[in-house]
Amino acid sequence: MPTLSTLIGGKGLSPTEATIWINRRKAHVLDVRSEEVFKIGHLPGAKLANPSGLTAAIEKFKLDRKLPVVLVCETGVQSRKLVAEAQKLGFADVGALEGGVQAWKSAELPLVK
Repeated sequence: MPTLSTLIGGKGLSPTEATIWINRRKAHVLDVRSEEVFKIGHLPGAKLANPSGLTAAIEKFKLDRKLPVVLVCETGVQSRKLVAEAQKLGFADVGALEGGVQAWKSAELPLVK
């Protein structure tokens, strides 16, 4: 049964689910945190995308809309709010990393600099 937050904001992905999307489904990873925080550490393969310019970032990176997208922020709140926007841009499968980079670190998954 989907939770209310899932119905409002799209698919929430656990760090394990996000890893599966990235490795098996070749999902794009868009990090919507600030550039300074992104440089300290981000998910492998993540691209920095300004949350107020998500459309521009998707065009800039020429993302394949047939592939899924994982949106990432520090706690999962900001990325969750952007799921609907990414869906409107033509991505069928869009997920937000639940708990953001904090959950990723808690799961002891790697970050790159």
